[in-house]
Amino acid sequence: MAEQGRVRWKRFGLLLVPVAAMTSLLVGATAQGVIGATFVVSANGFKLFAGQLRGQGFSLASGVDRTKKGRLIPVIVAGVQRAAITELCASALVKTPVGTVTIRLTGGQGGNEVIIDDLVIDVTVGQTAASIRDLELGRDASTLDAVPEARGPAGTFGGQARTVTLRNVRLSARAVTAATFSLPDLGLRVKRGEHECY
Repeated sequence: MAEQGRVRWKRFGLLLVPVAAMTSLLVGATAQGVIGATFVVSANGFKLFAGQLRGQGFSLASGVDRTKKGRLIPVIVAGVQRAAITELCASALVKTPVGTVTIRLTGGQGGNEVIIDDLVIDVTVGQTAASIRDLELGRDASTLDAVPEARGPAGTFGGQARTVTLRNVRLSARAVTAATFSLPDLGLRVKRGEHECY
């Protein structure tokens, strides 16, 4: 019985070393943005519209999203440390047994503001009018500190600014994350057909 309960330290050490090395490699890659630390994205993107976005702390970096089937999608990772948004609309088209339907989320209407902390949007296409202060372009994406959650891989292109004001924002996005999302007038609606935000 005593013989069966003994630990074979030499074998244990041989197993532990490669496991520890692989764990360190994965943790390091995740910290550098080489491996995404968010979630598997849907096969379909969605649209975002905002009448105005005022942000404190703004950053841009490159990134890659992954679908469940393993498809890789290049994105621009846009981060805002604290955002105040009016006329927010998010829409997604979904195929159902009754045909295509549109899911819409709205907020910040009629003078209300949507307040978001640590906002990160994975963007494929974007268009807006912008006013930016204290801009830094060409900075190594791994060193961005305006929005720590939106850093990119080491050695890749990045940019950041102290403040940003965007108007008539139109984005095609793959993912959105935020630490806090406060909508005083959240509206949700499902409607048959295609009724996107823009």
